[in-house]
Amino acid sequence: MTLRRGAATRTIRSSLVIFLLVCVAVVTAAATPSRAASAVRVLTFSYHSSVGPVRTAYLVLPSWYGALRHPPIPLVISPHGRGVSGSYNLRFWGDLPARGPFALISPDGQGRRLPFYSWGYPGQIDDLARMPASARTVFPWLTIDPARVYAIGDSMGGQEVLLLAARQNVRLAGVVAFDPVTDMALRYRRWFVTPGEHALPARARIEFGGTPAQLPHAYAARSPRVFVPAIARTGIPLQLWWSHRDSVVTDQSAETAVFYRRLVAISPAAPVQQIVGYWEHAHEMHPETQLPAALACFGLVDPAGIEVPAHTSRPNGSVEELPPEQGRSPVPFARAFCGRAAG
Repeated sequence: MTLRRGAATRTIRSSLVIFLLVCVAVVTAAATPSRAASAVRVLTFSYHSSVGPVRTAYLVLPSWYGALRHPPIPLVISPHGRGVSGSYNLRFWGDLPARGPFALISPDGQGRRLPFYSWGYPGQIDDLARMPASARTVFPWLTIDPARVYAIGDSMGGQEVLLLAARQNVRLAGVVAFDPVTDMALRYRRWFVTPGEHALPARARIEFGGTPAQLPHAYAARSPRVFVPAIARTGIPLQLWWSHRDSVVTDQSAETAVFYRRLVAISPAAPVQQIVGYWEHAHEMHPETQLPAALACFGLVDPAGIEVPAHTSRPNGSVEELPPEQGRSPVPFARAFCGRAAG
């Protein structure tokens, strides 16, 4: 009996030790930050939107940057895509601000009526223009290089950075629009025949106040195509990325491609580059795909080690990626990929 009790005691002790070791391993794994989390720090601040509600913005900085060490640093303003928050938008950036280094601001945004479906509302563009000042009010040690403020976004975010570029009182060093919406009235009509988008017309009628037929000026005010002359006059380096296989903005040949042609028709020497490919919507704005290449064009990250899809250069100066079905290997990034938009 004594022997059996001793054996049982040893078994219980062994099981307890194993359990504690497992617990320690789990806690250690949970406490070990990812590469992105350890390289950057995320701060939040509140701002009053143009229509009143207080909204949240997310400031991402290299982990070493703060109140005690804050040299002048470039800033990227990145509005989010349709239906998601500013915090969700951060997953498209990873640790890239640390690789720069640069600061990143991603606000939650606010439309006329809807919080995450601003669709280029003029008040939202006003809020984006105030982001640097709003951040400095909360973090007075933040030292932004005024000559290196950029705007980069995808989808609705791409639409909004183009509208921000059109503002005469905004000084930007460069803009990148991935998969942008450029014509809101056209987008409204296409939603009815785009799989998964059938609920959006009703949402847009709430945000805009009616249909394009009822309120054409409201839809035009949120359409970058209307502001092509103003954008051409700014001379801001501009990258336009769009895909033949976009299943969300399904008619990019009638949206971004038309926008590009109008821009170069007005200003043939405009510092604009068009990159056309075969990716799914939002795929290229990611630290593991082509966002590093877009940043390298503006000198925001080191180009060493960056690869881009195999591509050809068109007579109009744009870059056309080769279809993935051809099985061509990626090629090293080169400044020629940036065209006239090279920073």
